[in-house]
Amino acid sequence: MKNVGIIGSGTMGIGIAQVAATSGCEVFLYDQNSAQTEKSLASLKKILNRLVEKEKISSQKSEDIFNKIKPCTELQDFKDCDLVIEAIIENKEIKTKVFQQLENIVSDECIISSNTSSISITSLSSELKNPKRFIGIHFFNPAPLMPLVEVIPGLLTEKTLAFEITALMESWGKVPVIAKDVPGFIVNRIARPFYGEALRIAEENIATPEQIDDAMRTLGNFKMGPFELMDLIGIDINFSVTKTVYADYFFDPKYKPSLLQQRMSEAKLHGRKTGKGFYDYSENAQQPAPEKDEELYQEIFMRILSMLINEAVEAKRLGIANDEAIELAMQKGVNYPKGLLQWGFDIGFEKVSETLQKLYEEYQEERYRQSPLLRRM
Repeated sequence: MKNVGIIGSGTMGIGIAQVAATSGCEVFLYDQNSAQTEKSLASLKKILNRLVEKEKISSQKSEDIFNKIKPCTELQDFKDCDLVIEAIIENKEIKTKVFQQLENIVSDECIISSNTSSISITSLSSELKNPKRFIGIHFFNPAPLMPLVEVIPGLLTEKTLAFEITALMESWGKVPVIAKDVPGFIVNRIARPFYGEALRIAEENIATPEQIDDAMRTLGNFKMGPFELMDLIGIDINFSVTKTVYADYFFDPKYKPSLLQQRMSEAKLHGRKTGKGFYDYSENAQQPAPEKDEELYQEIFMRILSMLINEAVEAKRLGIANDEAIELAMQKGVNYPKGLLQWGFDIGFEKVSETLQKLYEEYQEERYRQSPLLRRM
Protein backbone atom coordinates (compact mmCIF):
# COMPACT_ATOMS: atom_id res chain seq x y z
CA MET A 1 0.00 0.00 0.00
CA LYS A 2 2.47 2.61 -1.20
CA ASN A 3 0.03 5.04 -2.84
CA VAL A 4 -2.31 6.53 -0.25
CA GLY A 5 -5.13 8.96 -0.94
CA ILE A 6 -6.40 11.28 1.79
CA ILE A 7 -9.78 13.00 1.37
CA GLY A 8 -9.93 16.17 3.46
CA SER A 9 -6.97 18.43 4.22
CA GLY A 10 -8.11 19.73 7.60
CA THR A 11 -6.23 19.08 10.84
CA MET A 12 -6.88 15.35 10.77
CA GLY A 13 -6.32 14.91 7.04
CA ILE A 14 -2.96 16.68 6.96
CA GLY A 15 -1.94 14.82 10.13
CA ILE A 16 -2.65 11.42 8.55
CA ALA A 17 -0.87 12.58 5.38
CA GLN A 18 2.21 13.42 7.48
CA VAL A 19 2.14 9.96 9.13
CA ALA A 20 1.82 8.14 5.79
CA ALA A 21 4.50 10.26 4.08
CA THR A 22 6.90 9.79 7.02
CA SER A 23 6.53 6.03 6.46
CA GLY A 24 7.55 6.42 2.82
CA CYS A 25 4.15 6.40 1.13
CA GLU A 26 3.25 8.57 -1.84
CA VAL A 27 0.34 10.64 -0.54
CA PHE A 28 -2.37 12.24 -2.66
CA LEU A 29 -4.18 14.93 -0.66
CA TYR A 30 -7.57 16.04 -1.94
CA ASP A 31 -9.91 18.72 -0.65
CA GLN A 32 -12.68 20.58 -2.48
CA ASN A 33 -11.32 23.71 -0.83
CA SER A 34 -7.85 24.20 -2.38
CA ALA A 35 -7.22 27.17 -0.05
CA GLN A 36 -7.55 24.79 2.92
CA THR A 37 -4.98 22.45 1.36
CA GLU A 38 -2.53 25.33 0.85
CA LYS A 39 -3.04 26.48 4.43
CA SER A 40 -2.51 22.96 5.82
CA LEU A 41 0.62 22.37 3.75
CA ALA A 42 2.07 25.70 4.93
CA SER A 43 1.33 24.65 8.51
CA LEU A 44 2.96 21.25 7.92
CA LYS A 45 6.08 22.96 6.54
CA LYS A 46 6.41 24.91 9.82
CA ILE A 47 5.94 21.73 11.87
CA LEU A 48 8.62 19.91 9.89
CA ASN A 49 11.00 22.86 10.23
CA ARG A 50 10.51 22.80 14.01
CA LEU A 51 11.27 19.06 14.05
CA VAL A 52 14.51 19.78 12.17
CA GLU A 53 15.40 22.57 14.63
CA LYS A 54 14.82 20.17 17.56
CA GLU A 55 16.97 17.58 15.73
CA LYS A 56 14.08 15.09 15.70
CA ILE A 57 14.49 14.62 11.93
CA SER A 58 17.09 15.67 9.36
CA SER A 59 16.48 18.47 6.89
CA GLN A 60 16.63 15.82 4.12
CA LYS A 61 13.91 13.77 5.86
CA SER A 62 11.80 16.91 6.27
CA GLU A 63 12.08 17.61 2.56
CA ASP A 64 11.28 13.99 1.66
CA ILE A 65 8.13 13.97 3.81
CA PHE A 66 6.86 17.24 2.37
CA ASN A 67 7.58 16.27 -1.23
CA LYS A 68 5.73 12.96 -0.86
CA ILE A 69 2.46 14.82 -0.28
CA LYS A 70 0.88 15.82 -3.56
CA PRO A 71 -2.10 18.22 -3.45
CA CYS A 72 -4.95 17.15 -5.74
CA THR A 73 -7.74 19.20 -7.23
CA GLU A 74 -9.95 16.27 -8.25
CA LEU A 75 -10.70 12.74 -7.03
CA GLN A 76 -9.63 11.38 -10.42
CA ASP A 77 -6.04 11.78 -9.19
CA PHE A 78 -6.69 8.81 -6.85
CA LYS A 79 -6.92 6.30 -9.73
CA ASP A 80 -3.66 4.53 -8.79
CA CYS A 81 -4.16 4.53 -5.01
CA ASP A 82 -3.88 1.30 -3.00
CA LEU A 83 -5.62 2.81 0.03
CA VAL A 84 -7.88 5.83 0.50
CA ILE A 85 -8.62 7.35 3.92
CA GLU A 86 -11.53 9.78 4.17
CA ALA A 87 -11.23 12.50 6.83
CA ILE A 88 -14.04 14.99 6.18
CA ILE A 89 -17.08 16.29 8.07
CA GLU A 90 -18.99 13.81 10.30
CA ASN A 91 -22.00 13.58 8.02
CA LYS A 92 -23.09 10.21 6.65
CA GLU A 93 -24.75 11.55 3.49
CA ILE A 94 -21.73 13.64 2.48
CA LYS A 95 -19.31 10.78 3.17
CA THR A 96 -21.44 8.27 1.25
CA LYS A 97 -21.60 10.52 -1.80
CA VAL A 98 -17.79 10.82 -1.83
CA PHE A 99 -17.32 7.04 -1.48
CA GLN A 100 -19.71 6.34 -4.34
CA GLN A 101 -17.75 8.74 -6.57
CA LEU A 102 -14.50 7.14 -5.46
CA GLU A 103 -15.66 3.62 -6.36
CA ASN A 104 -15.88 4.66 -10.01
CA ILE A 105 -12.28 5.93 -9.98
CA VAL A 106 -10.07 3.54 -7.99
CA SER A 107 -9.24 -0.06 -8.88
CA ASP A 108 -11.19 -3.02 -7.47
CA GLU A 109 -8.20 -3.84 -5.22
CA CYS A 110 -8.04 -0.39 -3.63
CA ILE A 111 -9.09 -0.32 0.03
CA ILE A 112 -11.53 2.47 0.93
CA SER A 113 -11.71 3.61 4.55
CA SER A 114 -13.16 6.26 6.83
CA ASN A 115 -11.58 8.08 9.76
CA THR A 116 -15.04 8.57 11.30
CA SER A 117 -15.15 8.69 15.10
CA SER A 118 -18.83 7.87 15.50
CA ILE A 119 -20.63 6.82 12.28
CA SER A 120 -21.36 3.11 11.71
CA ILE A 121 -18.86 1.48 9.34
CA THR A 122 -21.50 -1.08 8.32
CA SER A 123 -23.92 1.73 7.49
CA LEU A 124 -21.34 3.54 5.32
CA SER A 125 -20.24 0.37 3.52
CA SER A 126 -23.79 -0.78 2.75
CA GLU A 127 -24.17 2.01 0.19
CA LEU A 128 -21.18 0.79 -1.84
CA LYS A 129 -21.02 -1.63 -4.77
CA ASN A 130 -18.14 -3.50 -3.11
CA PRO A 131 -18.55 -3.20 0.68
CA LYS A 132 -15.99 -5.96 1.37
CA ARG A 133 -13.07 -3.56 0.81
CA PHE A 134 -14.43 -0.88 3.17
CA ILE A 135 -13.14 -0.45 6.76
CA GLY A 136 -12.84 2.13 9.54
CA ILE A 137 -9.36 3.49 10.32
CA HIS A 138 -9.81 5.92 13.20
CA PHE A 139 -6.79 8.09 14.09
CA PHE A 140 -6.71 10.35 17.14
CA ASN A 141 -5.86 14.03 17.05
CA PRO A 142 -3.10 15.09 16.52
CA ALA A 143 -2.49 12.08 14.28
CA PRO A 144 1.33 12.38 14.11
CA LEU A 145 1.59 12.39 17.93
CA MET A 146 -1.22 10.13 19.17
CA PRO A 147 -0.15 6.48 18.78
CA LEU A 148 -3.58 4.81 18.81
CA VAL A 149 -5.50 3.80 15.69
CA GLU A 150 -8.84 1.99 15.99
CA VAL A 151 -9.35 -0.47 13.13
CA ILE A 152 -13.07 -1.16 12.67
CA PRO A 153 -14.38 -3.81 10.28
CA GLY A 154 -18.08 -3.57 9.46
CA LEU A 155 -20.40 -6.57 9.09
CA LEU A 156 -19.77 -6.56 5.33
CA THR A 157 -15.97 -6.09 5.51
CA GLU A 158 -13.69 -8.88 4.23
CA LYS A 159 -12.66 -10.91 7.31
CA THR A 160 -8.90 -10.64 6.74
CA LEU A 161 -8.85 -6.90 5.99
CA ALA A 162 -8.68 -5.80 9.66
CA PHE A 163 -5.47 -7.80 10.09
CA GLU A 164 -3.96 -6.31 6.91
CA ILE A 165 -4.70 -2.78 8.11
CA THR A 166 -3.38 -3.60 11.59
CA ALA A 167 -0.08 -4.69 10.05
CA LEU A 168 0.02 -1.55 7.91
CA MET A 169 -0.61 0.73 10.89
CA GLU A 170 2.17 -1.02 12.82
CA SER A 171 4.52 -0.37 9.89
CA TRP A 172 3.50 3.30 10.16
CA GLY A 173 4.63 3.27 13.80
CA LYS A 174 1.12 3.25 15.26
CA VAL A 175 -0.55 1.16 17.97
CA PRO A 176 -3.60 -0.38 16.25
CA VAL A 177 -6.50 -2.07 18.06
CA ILE A 178 -9.38 -3.90 16.40
CA ALA A 179 -12.82 -2.78 17.57
CA LYS A 180 -16.35 -4.01 16.93
CA ASP A 181 -18.54 -1.68 14.87
CA VAL A 182 -20.56 -0.18 17.75
CA PRO A 183 -21.33 3.52 18.41
CA GLY A 184 -18.17 5.25 19.62
CA PHE A 185 -16.07 2.11 18.96
CA ILE A 186 -13.76 1.66 22.00
CA VAL A 187 -12.50 5.05 23.13
CA ASN A 188 -15.48 7.32 22.41
CA ARG A 189 -17.83 4.83 24.05
CA ILE A 190 -15.82 4.07 27.20
CA ALA A 191 -14.69 7.69 27.71
CA ARG A 192 -18.20 9.21 27.71
CA PRO A 193 -18.55 9.27 31.56
CA PHE A 194 -15.27 11.18 31.89
CA TYR A 195 -17.12 14.14 30.40
CA GLY A 196 -20.76 13.24 31.11
CA GLU A 197 -20.42 12.57 34.83
CA ALA A 198 -18.15 15.58 35.31
CA LEU A 199 -20.79 17.77 33.63
CA ARG A 200 -23.52 16.23 35.83
CA ILE A 201 -21.53 17.01 38.98
CA ALA A 202 -21.03 20.63 37.86
CA GLU A 203 -24.68 21.02 36.78
CA GLU A 204 -25.81 19.96 40.24
CA ASN A 205 -23.49 22.48 41.92
CA ILE A 206 -21.71 19.71 43.79
CA ALA A 207 -18.36 21.08 42.59
CA THR A 208 -16.92 23.62 40.15
CA PRO A 209 -15.20 22.63 36.90
CA GLU A 210 -11.91 23.74 38.47
CA GLN A 211 -12.43 21.44 41.47
CA ILE A 212 -13.44 18.49 39.28
CA ASP A 213 -10.38 18.92 37.06
CA ASP A 214 -8.11 19.28 40.10
CA ALA A 215 -9.57 16.14 41.70
CA MET A 216 -9.00 14.04 38.59
CA ARG A 217 -5.45 15.34 38.14
CA THR A 218 -4.34 15.02 41.76
CA LEU A 219 -6.12 11.78 42.75
CA GLY A 220 -6.21 10.03 39.40
CA ASN A 221 -3.00 11.36 37.86
CA PHE A 222 -4.87 12.28 34.67
CA LYS A 223 -2.85 14.71 32.55
CA MET A 224 -5.92 16.87 32.03
CA GLY A 225 -9.25 17.13 33.83
CA PRO A 226 -12.51 16.63 31.89
CA PHE A 227 -13.27 20.35 31.48
CA GLU A 228 -9.73 21.18 30.35
CA LEU A 229 -9.93 18.32 27.87
CA MET A 230 -13.34 19.40 26.55
CA ASP A 231 -11.91 22.90 26.01
CA LEU A 232 -9.00 21.39 24.08
CA ILE A 233 -11.11 19.05 21.93
CA GLY A 234 -13.77 21.70 21.35
CA ILE A 235 -16.95 21.70 23.44
CA ASP A 236 -19.07 21.65 20.26
CA ILE A 237 -17.22 18.59 18.89
CA ASN A 238 -17.38 16.73 22.20
CA PHE A 239 -21.10 17.53 22.46
CA SER A 240 -21.70 16.33 18.89
CA VAL A 241 -20.01 12.97 19.56
CA THR A 242 -22.05 12.54 22.76
CA LYS A 243 -25.31 13.22 20.88
CA THR A 244 -24.37 10.72 18.16
CA VAL A 245 -23.47 7.97 20.64
CA TYR A 246 -26.66 8.68 22.65
CA ALA A 247 -28.91 8.48 19.57
CA ASP A 248 -27.13 5.42 18.14
CA TYR A 249 -27.61 3.55 21.42
CA PHE A 250 -31.35 4.21 21.13
CA PHE A 251 -31.21 6.96 23.79
CA ASP A 252 -29.65 4.86 26.53
CA PRO A 253 -29.62 7.09 29.69
CA LYS A 254 -25.96 6.17 30.28
CA TYR A 255 -24.97 8.43 27.38
CA LYS A 256 -27.47 11.25 27.90
CA PRO A 257 -25.99 14.60 26.78
CA SER A 258 -25.61 17.55 29.14
CA LEU A 259 -27.76 20.67 29.03
CA LEU A 260 -24.78 22.68 30.30
CA GLN A 261 -22.70 21.49 27.34
CA GLN A 262 -25.55 22.33 24.97
CA ARG A 263 -25.77 25.88 26.32
CA MET A 264 -21.98 26.31 26.00
CA SER A 265 -22.20 25.13 22.39
CA GLU A 266 -25.11 27.49 21.66
CA ALA A 267 -23.14 30.40 23.12
CA LYS A 268 -20.20 29.44 20.86
CA LEU A 269 -18.02 29.06 23.95
CA HIS A 270 -16.17 26.16 22.38
CA GLY A 271 -12.95 26.28 24.37
CA ARG A 272 -9.42 27.09 23.26
CA LYS A 273 -10.33 27.63 19.59
CA THR A 274 -12.79 30.43 20.46
CA GLY A 275 -10.70 31.84 23.34
CA LYS A 276 -13.22 30.87 25.99
CA GLY A 277 -14.94 27.72 27.20
CA PHE A 278 -15.02 26.42 30.74
CA TYR A 279 -11.78 28.41 31.10
CA ASP A 280 -10.75 31.81 29.75
CA TYR A 281 -7.88 31.67 27.25
CA SER A 282 -7.69 35.38 26.49
CA GLU A 283 -4.38 37.17 27.04
CA ASN A 284 -3.58 37.87 30.72
CA ALA A 285 -6.67 35.92 31.88
CA GLN A 286 -6.42 34.72 35.47
CA GLN A 287 -7.64 31.17 36.03
CA PRO A 288 -9.50 30.81 39.35
CA ALA A 289 -7.79 28.54 41.88
CA PRO A 290 -10.02 25.67 43.03
CA GLU A 291 -11.12 25.47 46.64
CA LYS A 292 -9.58 22.18 47.74
CA ASP A 293 -11.73 19.77 49.74
CA GLU A 294 -10.30 16.29 50.36
CA GLU A 295 -13.63 14.57 51.02
CA LEU A 296 -15.32 16.21 48.02
CA TYR A 297 -12.36 15.39 45.78
CA GLN A 298 -12.55 11.71 46.76
CA GLU A 299 -16.28 11.64 46.00
CA ILE A 300 -15.72 13.23 42.56
CA PHE A 301 -12.86 10.90 41.71
CA MET A 302 -14.62 7.68 42.73
CA ARG A 303 -17.85 8.69 40.99
CA ILE A 304 -16.22 9.41 37.63
CA LEU A 305 -13.71 6.55 37.80
CA SER A 306 -16.37 4.01 38.76
CA MET A 307 -18.46 5.02 35.75
CA LEU A 308 -15.40 4.63 33.49
CA ILE A 309 -14.44 1.22 34.90
CA ASN A 310 -18.05 0.05 34.51
CA GLU A 311 -17.96 1.04 30.82
CA ALA A 312 -14.68 -0.83 30.29
CA VAL A 313 -16.11 -3.94 31.97
CA GLU A 314 -19.25 -3.73 29.82
CA ALA A 315 -17.12 -3.36 26.66
CA LYS A 316 -15.27 -6.53 27.71
CA ARG A 317 -18.58 -8.35 28.34
CA LEU A 318 -19.97 -7.38 24.92
CA GLY A 319 -16.77 -8.34 23.10
CA ILE A 320 -16.30 -4.84 21.67
CA ALA A 321 -12.57 -5.54 21.94
CA ASN A 322 -10.30 -7.88 23.85
CA ASP A 323 -8.83 -6.91 27.23
CA GLU A 324 -5.49 -5.82 25.81
CA ALA A 325 -7.16 -3.61 23.18
CA ILE A 326 -9.44 -1.99 25.78
CA GLU A 327 -6.48 -1.18 28.03
CA LEU A 328 -4.27 0.04 25.17
CA ALA A 329 -7.05 2.13 23.64
CA MET A 330 -7.66 4.23 26.75
CA GLN A 331 -3.96 4.70 27.49
CA LYS A 332 -2.79 5.41 23.94
CA GLY A 333 -5.94 7.13 22.63
CA VAL A 334 -6.82 9.50 25.49
CA ASN A 335 -3.68 9.31 27.67
CA TYR A 336 -5.28 7.64 30.69
CA PRO A 337 -2.62 6.95 33.34
CA LYS A 338 -3.44 3.23 33.41
CA GLY A 339 -5.85 0.75 31.89
CA LEU A 340 -9.36 0.86 33.37
CA LEU A 341 -9.62 -2.91 33.89
CA GLN A 342 -6.31 -2.86 35.76
CA TRP A 343 -7.56 0.14 37.77
CA GLY A 344 -10.61 -1.90 38.73
CA PHE A 345 -8.39 -4.68 40.06
CA ASP A 346 -6.21 -2.15 41.91
CA ILE A 347 -9.01 -0.35 43.80
CA GLY A 348 -11.33 -3.36 43.91
CA PHE A 349 -14.31 -4.04 41.65
CA GLU A 350 -16.41 -4.44 44.79
CA LYS A 351 -15.72 -0.78 45.69
CA VAL A 352 -16.68 0.27 42.17
CA SER A 353 -19.90 -1.73 42.44
CA GLU A 354 -20.74 -0.15 45.83
CA THR A 355 -20.18 3.36 44.43
CA LEU A 356 -22.51 2.73 41.49
CA GLN A 357 -25.13 1.10 43.73
CA LYS A 358 -25.21 4.20 45.95
CA LEU A 359 -25.59 6.47 42.92
CA TYR A 360 -28.37 4.25 41.56
CA GLU A 361 -30.23 4.36 44.88
CA GLU A 362 -29.81 8.13 45.12
CA TYR A 363 -30.85 9.05 41.57
CA GLN A 364 -33.07 6.08 40.61
CA GLU A 365 -31.67 6.34 37.07
CA GLU A 366 -30.62 3.64 34.61
CA ARG A 367 -27.58 5.83 33.98
CA TYR A 368 -25.95 4.18 37.01
CA ARG A 369 -26.80 0.56 36.23
CA GLN A 370 -23.92 -1.86 36.57
CA SER A 371 -22.56 -4.17 33.92
CA PRO A 372 -23.73 -7.72 34.73
CA LEU A 373 -20.05 -8.70 34.58
CA LEU A 374 -18.94 -6.15 37.20
CA ARG A 375 -20.25 -8.09 40.19
CA ARG A 376 -18.41 -11.19 38.95
CA MET A 377 -15.05 -9.47 38.47
